[in-house]
Formats: sequence, structure tokens, C-alpha cells
Amino acid sequence: MNLRPGHKEESVEVNLTPLIDVVFLLLIFFMVTTTFDRHARLKVSLPESSAKTTQQKDQPLILSIDAKGNYFLNDRQIVNQQLDTLKQALQKVIGEKGQDYKDVALVLRADANTPHQSVVRAMDAASQLGMTRLSIATVEGN
Repeated sequence: MNLRPGHKEESVEVNLTPLIDVVFLLLIFFMVTTTFDRHARLKVSLPESSAKTTQQKDQPLILSIDAKGNYFLNDRQIVNQQLDTLKQALQKVIGEKGQDYKDVALVLRADANTPHQSVVRAMDAASQLGMTRLSIATVEGN
């Protein structure tokens, strides 16, 4: 009794060495030809903060904005939400103080749910008047 098969099955072997060579050549080609741009297109100068509090000579103007977008200048509500009205209210309060617009500090206190447009409108009004000392009030996070 012959238990061995009469013919051998030949196994087909695929030589992977040329495939690996081609893959490595492609990898080297793309690594050499690719340029990495590490410079951002938009240059931004980030502000620095310090833990020290500074002593101010005079009280700043406080412009509060509630969740509905209503403006309050030193706790007095401004009648409407228009840019011109906001500028006039700022001019009136600064005129009463008798100071230059560049010397007056303005603090924006906006509710967390305030529409973004209201905050931008307040910043725009201050900018158009020439105010340069603008701060945004925040609370310290956990």
C-alpha cells in the first residue's frame, strides 16, 4: 500500500522583495520632494498676562452686555443696540469725565450667552472713538 501521493503539488511563492523595494523608493521620493511649511500664513501677536494686578488712577468705564444683547454703561441701560447710540453714550460719559478717549479704560463685561455681534459692536464703537485701553472681563476657570 502506497500512502504517498503520486505527484507533488507545487506551491506558488511570490517574491515580495521587489515590491518592498518599490514601496521604499516611493517613500523616499515623497519624503525628499515634499516641503514642510512651518510658518503660519497669519501672523498673530498673542497677548501676555501676568498674575499681578495693577493699580489704576481712575475707575474704568464698565460696559456690560446681557444675554439678550442689551448694553449697560456703568449700570445705566443704553436705549437701543445701534452702533451710533452706543458711541454717543460713550462720548457723553467720557465728556463728563473730561478725559481724552485714549486715556479712558473700558472694560467689557459680556454674559457668556451674549451674541457675538453685540461684543463686536461694542469693540467697534470703542475703536471708532479712538479708545485704546480695552479689557474683556472674565472669571477664572477651574
